[in-house]
Amino acid sequence: MDLEIFNDDNLIDKDRENWVKDIVQFTFNQLELKENTQLSIHFVTKDGIHDINKEYRNVDRATDVISFAINDGEDSLDYLENQIPDLPVDLGDLFISTEIVAEHAKDYEHSFDRELGYTIVHGILHLNGYDHIKKEDEKVMIGLQEKILGAYGLEK
Repeated sequence: MDLEIFNDDNLIDKDRENWVKDIVQFTFNQLELKENTQLSIHFVTKDGIHDINKEYRNVDRATDVISFAINDGEDSLDYLENQIPDLPVDLGDLFISTEIVAEHAKDYEHSFDRELGYTIVHGILHLNGYDHIKKEDEKVMIGLQEKILGAYGLEK
């Protein structure tokens, strides 16, 4: 796993950064992703994620997580993987607002860690092509998400 964490505003402490690395590795293992899979996680403020949401998605509000997939299925990079078998797989970037995570934890009566874990796993699943727009897709994605969180010890 090649994980880059951007925490320029120190929105999470070093212990929680290590915890993030652990849950990401656990999720990668559960999804049986290649060892050389790459991911970037950016921890941002509520205003920061609002700006990103507005600029890139034309949605004028803050949210908990935004995912930017490198390979969104439209322009597949599979031909490169066939030619270069050890080519690292870059999933993309997650932008996570710790303020929104804290708000959701309070609203849903979860611990901060449960909500942050939920947000991270949710984002990683999106970067792997899972979605929840259609009811049948939502059932698959949320089911897998809860399975991973439960196996990690983050029950509802």
